[in-house]
Amino acid sequence: MSGPQCCENPPTLSSSSGVGSVLEFGGLKTYVSASSNSKHAILLVSDIFGYEAPNLRKLADKVAAVGYYVVVPDFLYGDPYNPENTEKPLSVWIQSHGVDKGFEDAKQVVAALKDKGISAIGAAGFCWGAKVVVQLAKSDDIQAAVLLHPSFVTVDDIKEVKAPIAILGAEIDKMSPPELIKQFEEILSSKPEVDNFVKIYPGVAHGWTVRYDVEDKKAVESAEEAHRDMLEWFTKHVK
Repeated sequence: MSGPQCCENPPTLSSSSGVGSVLEFGGLKTYVSASSNSKHAILLVSDIFGYEAPNLRKLADKVAAVGYYVVVPDFLYGDPYNPENTEKPLSVWIQSHGVDKGFEDAKQVVAALKDKGISAIGAAGFCWGAKVVVQLAKSDDIQAAVLLHPSFVTVDDIKEVKAPIAILGAEIDKMSPPELIKQFEEILSSKPEVDNFVKIYPGVAHGWTVRYDVEDKKAVESAEEAHRDMLEWFTKHVK
């Protein structure tokens, strides 16, 4: 299920990127970008390249700027996927970075947010992270979920979703092609109790919301459109 498209446009990781801070949170090293004293939090779950991706941190800062306490944990324990490491191809790397462990860790982060006095939590997952977030969306742990170009998410996952969910898919995506996204939409349309928003963005490929070239104006605009849709979903449901 993991293919080359999952690995295209790898970011240049930077431990110092972003205006937030790296703290210990919920037992994990976590990039925190916070609107002071906010009672509403957003958990961002990275793709296979991890929490030091500059575009992801930039997005965290953008979400924090509108009033949220934003956490981006290092669910990969300092070992993001490295396409240059030929000894650990994706098929090997993924065996030691399962989404089940990511989900267990995410529950700890959600618990830590609640202990901090946070009253409402939204979660967004990118590629690998979308599978973690859809697991959270099957519980009452979060108030809203957003899946951005998901990987590994199945029809059965969507059938079990309880939280309001937005699914943002790419027109050019081997991991979750438009046909699969439309299946998700059909399932959600049969669940009137679950508010949902499903959109397929034209002309973009898997990973477009966080692995875009900042010098490419069109790519930036496409990513920012998805960011706006994500924020609107959280504005509607995380309150």
